[in-house]
Amino acid sequence: MTTPLSIRFDAALLHRLRRGAAARGATPSGWAQRLVDEGLRAQEFPGIVFRDGASGRRAALAAGPDVWEIVAALRDADRRGDSALEVVAVDFGLPVGRARVALAYYGAHAEEIDGEIAENERAADEALRSWESQQRLLA
Repeated sequence: MTTPLSIRFDAALLHRLRRGAAARGATPSGWAQRLVDEGLRAQEFPGIVFRDGASGRRAALAAGPDVWEIVAALRDADRRGDSALEVVAVDFGLPVGRARVALAYYGAHAEEIDGEIAENERAADEALRSWESQQRLLA
């Protein structure tokens, strides 16, 4: 359930908001809500940024991988606990502390990140099936 809130924007900021919303097929209100949510999340989890991509906007480490990539790697790691986090951090070329930020974000937004992992797995399976079909045709 949403609750209305009246906010006054500077004319130039409102223009940028409307332009950004239109570019994404969103309403200015919806886009503003998204940006406020992301801003609050970024404050709660320093080092987290949000990126546009083929699958929509997603949480990532600043100058680093998407959060879902780190979580997927942790799930696939042969080790557990801090040892797994250390291995994944090394694999991504990250300090362990930055990998912990991604893990903390996952703890608060597991459903969102699990959905991104599932979508990536679905897309990878589809790409593999397409490639296999092409290879059968060429054989």
